[in-house]
Amino acid sequence: MEEFMQFIDNLNEKEYINFFNSQSNTHFLQSYEWGQTQKETRNQIPCYVGLKDDNNKIVAAALLLKKKTPLNMCYYYAPRGFVIDYENEELFKTFVDNLKTYLKNNNAIYLKVDPGIKYQDINDDASKKENGSNNYKIFDEFINSGFKHQGFYKLYEGNQPRYTIRINLKQPWDTIENSISKTFMKTVRKSNNYDLEIKQSDDIKTFHDLILNNANKNDFKAYSLNYYQSFYNNFKKYNHVKIFNAIVHPDKLIKKTQTELNDLQQKIENNQIPEKRMANTKNSIKRLEKDLEVFSPYQNKYPDGKIVCSLICSYTNHAAWTLYIGNDSLGTHTAAVNRCYYEALKDAYDNNYEFYDLFGTIGDPKTTYKNLAGLHEFKRKFGGEYIEFLGEFDLINKPVWYKILPHLLKIYRTLKK
Repeated sequence: MEEFMQFIDNLNEKEYINFFNSQSNTHFLQSYEWGQTQKETRNQIPCYVGLKDDNNKIVAAALLLKKKTPLNMCYYYAPRGFVIDYENEELFKTFVDNLKTYLKNNNAIYLKVDPGIKYQDINDDASKKENGSNNYKIFDEFINSGFKHQGFYKLYEGNQPRYTIRINLKQPWDTIENSISKTFMKTVRKSNNYDLEIKQSDDIKTFHDLILNNANKNDFKAYSLNYYQSFYNNFKKYNHVKIFNAIVHPDKLIKKTQTELNDLQQKIENNQIPEKRMANTKNSIKRLEKDLEVFSPYQNKYPDGKIVCSLICSYTNHAAWTLYIGNDSLGTHTAAVNRCYYEALKDAYDNNYEFYDLFGTIGDPKTTYKNLAGLHEFKRKFGGEYIEFLGEFDLINKPVWYKILPHLLKIYRTLKK
């Protein structure tokens, strides 16, 4: 006997969140709070849809972000796909069939999805790993259900990155730490020289100031303060966000540095440094002198310390993602960026999350486009798994308008500028 399934086009907050939290393979971009953030900051309408069985139990769900277009039409986007058991082909087909009806009933042009499902195991150069695992079957499920794949893009051409670096936290901490590159750990240890204080906070304004500094320096556009505040407020409601701040205390550091410098200089004058250690000692003196030069402009200005780096991470009940980071020149000098990433990783491990995701990288490690190769190399230093996702699929309801829409949007955005 075939099981009866009922499509629900307006799951309430409690229903959606309870189902979302009960599933293991979820992504923060599928969360209730992400929908609310997009509503407040991007003029998108979050629609929480689902499928219930004959026991009134939710068996599949999705966050659909609706964007209105002229002529009373719209299009939808389901970030990171559906909250569903993709291995259950019958359930998948039933859910998609209902979504097709939903698109027709709402005069939608198309629905875009980019499932957070691994496509295949890959090597360090992003090539297919021989005899590795894959999810070609799930890929084919989308194609056979009428979705149009948007290609295996390598950079950031889609709505979300098609590659990421993900660290498995269900292994001993020593194993995780030993997988991190030695050069990265060296900078983490270097940060200890500056007595960095790592604290969690709610200070979005300082974070925004720091990320604007990065944006101006590294040629990217940061979001508005309103966006970050909305994101933080919505995710904080469910304890799914943390801000890690690195704080330096310039006055204490200047005093400490001057004391160390005087001590080394005194030892040299008193011939207390063996000849074989003299070169290292002189290098230490140069480092301390440089530190004094860097910290002196901040003397007597920050009695409570100065935030030099700020990292925002988001969470579901089972996983952690690093999202946005900002720092200033002091943060660079004190290796605060690497220290924040390290402390957030340790925090995720201590709180029993399953993985720590560095949220996006490229599939062409040798690209010369901007500094994407450098960013990729930085994330590779964490030693996590290099993951390739399935990519984007479009479920088209109005083929003619689907072809016309990109041209109309291009004209609209040009006029809006």
